[in-house]
Amino acid sequence: MSIHYLEDKKQLIIETKNTVYQMKIDELGYLQHLYYGAKIGQNDMSYTFRTYEHGFSGNPYDMRNNRAYSLDCMAQEYTSFGVGDFRINSIAASCSDGSRCAEFRYVEHEIFAGKYSIPGLPSVYDNGDEAETLVVTLIDNAANMRIRLYYGVFEELDIITRAAEITNVGKEIVWLRKASSACLELPFGNWDMIHFHGRHCMERQPERVPLFHGIHTLQSVRGMSSHQHNPFIILCDKDSNEENGLCYGMMLMYSGNHKIEVERDQFDSVRALMGISDDRFRWELSPETSFHTPEVIITCADGLANLSHNYHNIIRNNVVRGRYKLSHRPVLANNWEATYFDFDEEKLLTIAKKAKDLGVELFVLDDGWFKNRNDDNAGLGDWTPDVKKLKNGLDGLIEKINSIGLKFGLWIEPEMVNENSDLYRNHPDWALTAPGRAPMMSRNQLVLDLSREEVHNYLYNTISNLLENYNISYIKWDFNRSISDVYSHAIPSSRQGEVIHRYYLSLYSLCEKLIKKFPDVLFEGCAGGGGRFDAGMLHYFPQIWCSDNTDPISRLAIQNGTSFGYPASSMGAHVSASPNHQTGRKTPIGTRSVVAMSGAFGYELDLTKLSDEECNEIKEQIKRFKAIEPIVHNGKYYRLNKIDDKSNYFAWQYVNGEKSHSVVSIVVTDPVANYISVHVHLKGLKPDALYSVNGEFNCLGSALMQGGYTFPMLMGDYPSMQIDINEIDK
Repeated sequence: MSIHYLEDKKQLIIETKNTVYQMKIDELGYLQHLYYGAKIGQNDMSYTFRTYEHGFSGNPYDMRNNRAYSLDCMAQEYTSFGVGDFRINSIAASCSDGSRCAEFRYVEHEIFAGKYSIPGLPSVYDNGDEAETLVVTLIDNAANMRIRLYYGVFEELDIITRAAEITNVGKEIVWLRKASSACLELPFGNWDMIHFHGRHCMERQPERVPLFHGIHTLQSVRGMSSHQHNPFIILCDKDSNEENGLCYGMMLMYSGNHKIEVERDQFDSVRALMGISDDRFRWELSPETSFHTPEVIITCADGLANLSHNYHNIIRNNVVRGRYKLSHRPVLANNWEATYFDFDEEKLLTIAKKAKDLGVELFVLDDGWFKNRNDDNAGLGDWTPDVKKLKNGLDGLIEKINSIGLKFGLWIEPEMVNENSDLYRNHPDWALTAPGRAPMMSRNQLVLDLSREEVHNYLYNTISNLLENYNISYIKWDFNRSISDVYSHAIPSSRQGEVIHRYYLSLYSLCEKLIKKFPDVLFEGCAGGGGRFDAGMLHYFPQIWCSDNTDPISRLAIQNGTSFGYPASSMGAHVSASPNHQTGRKTPIGTRSVVAMSGAFGYELDLTKLSDEECNEIKEQIKRFKAIEPIVHNGKYYRLNKIDDKSNYFAWQYVNGEKSHSVVSIVVTDPVANYISVHVHLKGLKPDALYSVNGEFNCLGSALMQGGYTFPMLMGDYPSMQIDINEIDK
């Protein structure tokens, strides 16, 4: 049992392999947070809290004569609002009488085997006998609101998931204005926050900042998890690093608007909240109805590397599903940067034949295959193949691609519509547009109102028809603009604050139906690259196009930042042309492949324009990737650079589960004159085992980890190297 209740102390205790989480029901029924951290034996951590009277921190009415008791100074599992805790609050609502306050007190709890699920939302799942659930019920009888707090415990994986169910148990409507998924309290300590900011073509850049007194807010109101702020943070001790130091992670399993708040209060306590953004959010809770929050995946670890390993394990094994969860992903060639919109059947077949000769397994036709789609200004929504470009139709092209010996994949952007399309002309009200207002345009496209049942059904039928009528093995599902002008023409004005969340409930339902109906299709998510790179989408699509930036030097930083929370198997990564189309940078094809091999591997360039030497190199790259794919996708990943490292290289390492094989990669980003050796300390090996280092020499694991490894001289334009470390008999 990983969850225990101590009746005499009114304590609930959650234990994982390396951590313990304690909470307590106090004398008034408030659910206090006591501790989350490394194992501490059977100690009751209540002793760490001492109460004092603090000016301007008031007291609940029941404790009006005990001025040392204040919600404003208490660590809580899920905070009340408007009743004396003046810090950031977990929830906010308006009652029918106009009041905006509630205090939630303990009613009961339940412990059961297995992992809870969340109606309509993605969540971490149990593969069988590996999880346990705690449900704690709180209530406010004046506001007639009940909250059930869900804790899913994966003991061996050091993971705790959190979610909340908020129910109106009264007879009048309650308007929910904020609904956090989880509150994490750190009452003591000196903390930094690592967050992952970015922009289109430069996503998930780690930034480590000290927590100042006040509130740090990170959020997306773009209608997606966004390129700008990934829904994932790390709170870590000031002195923590890759190997050591107390680190907490919080990752939201949601793809829409989100909000992360972290407050360091007047007494140096830290509170972190994560959930749906409350910006323009308002949800009608009718009597006896409930609102379910998205899930937060929480972990506590010693060092950043261990924290990443915990997230990689849970995502690979308990978030991603389906045939491609842990198995081989086909090496693909995508035509986009080879042709853009300028192609016909002959050009595509020429590239496909070359791809087959080089060892590629899957040919992907990107944007431009449907009628009236000669640029990005028209055609979205119609999805009828363009017979001017494809003279034998889409089925004719696919038949020829298959006869070459390749599987076939297709790009779609189903959630969007162009004004210049039959769909929009027939159903202009299906787009999200505000009444009496010209909408903001992006790429001359609008967003379909997926909260409407008829839009949902249209997309399900359209995508199903494609997959039923054509031999398609892979779908790249794109989403190329932020959502603005959020207004549904199908629901009352009083409920417009629900539209974005209803949109995502519908999207998740659509994805769920499609992956169940077509279990052999590999779906790859995309949103202008990494604009919707989150654990929510990974529940449906096992890989996501990491960034529209295919420049390998930029990708080093993008994939490094992504690795803090997400495994290599989730990152779509391609070898593209040189000079690169996004940066104009020239790089060796070997370096491009070393970077792309740290993901779901493929090519995105005109293969027919390569030299014989480059073609031969690609053949070897594909053989190499297939050989190391199991360790890259399913092994342990180690960053050999620090976040604030100003060195002139990126180095990283994979180690298999048996610690018998390791792959180390390096790219030098700025070679220097009067050469300075690049020296790294390897990780994750068996100290007493003997290893062959790239066939160059033999060495104990302890020596490679403690003494390190010095790379040969790497000079020229962006040189790279990949070495194998294999255990051998002593």
